Amino acid sequence: MHPFREAVETRDEQALEALLADDVVFTSPVAFRPYAGKAITAAILRGVLRVLEDFRYVREIGASDGRDHALVFTATVAGKQIQGCDFLHVDDDGRIDDFVVMVRPLSAATALAEAMGAQFERISREAAGR
Repeated sequence: MHPFREAVETRDEQALEALLADDVVFTSPVAFRPYAGKAITAAILRGVLRVLEDFRYVREIGASDGRDHALVFTATVAGKQIQGCDFLHVDDDGRIDDFVVMVRPLSAATALAEAMGAQFERISREAAGR
């Protein structure tokens, strides 16, 4: 089991943040531009833990070189079932430096965008350390 998966499944926010490289780039399924940096990515992940219910990984796919991983998940957001995949790339130190999330269907992606939008003021404050 990938350490990121274990951290998410145990809801260990400190472990999640420790697994991120300082220069991680997070590409959201609902935002146009990627987010760069550990602080904002960690804050977004904490927001995701708050809005997704019944979250569980159902499959883990890893590259033979150990640097690329796909973690397939299901969850519920605002009463809608969502399916998605976290695509992770790790750097030479084993920290996540590239993180891409894709989700489906559109109705659940829209619900996720709305739920995360409602969290974004808090996410921004957390990322800024306030």
